[in-house]
Amino acid sequence: MDEKPTARPPLSPSQLFQRFERGEIDRDELHARMAEHALGLIREMEEDRRNPAAAWIEALRCRAAVTALVARHSGRLVREVLIALSEVPGFPPALQLWNAAHPDVPLHCFIRVKRPPMFRITSMRNDGKELRVSIEWSNGENPEVRRSRFRMRRDGSWKLKALPDSHRPGRRTRS
Repeated sequence: MDEKPTARPPLSPSQLFQRFERGEIDRDELHARMAEHALGLIREMEEDRRNPAAAWIEALRCRAAVTALVARHSGRLVREVLIALSEVPGFPPALQLWNAAHPDVPLHCFIRVKRPPMFRITSMRNDGKELRVSIEWSNGENPEVRRSRFRMRRDGSWKLKALPDSHRPGRRTRS
């Protein structure tokens, strides 16, 4: 009887490097899985080249969404939220947010208003002790939009972290 190979869970490049450094994966697997990420980026660039008008409109939407967030909450806080979300174990949008800590990558690169996989921050509320963040996201294979809520708090080193029990997956809707 032939056994089907189990699908490898998608991991962000930073998660792959952490696993490689701990010895959990070898160099060949690291290279193969990084090549998967590179192919995904190349496919998006090819799509943008085939339909530059749609890519331009999406870029405008993303820039407008980030401009509104930054005006309300500051670019530093928005980036900290993205970094905290990128570290949530098993959270699919982490694949898009893995390099949010790099200040050279503009914030609008992490927001995807319509293009799958979609990711947008719909609200952020800070009560002084906790930050509550609501997001909408989808993955590339499924057009279903998911809503999630997180509570975040600063740790002892003043780094913003999503609280372990805070991920509240919400209802799903079609976009």
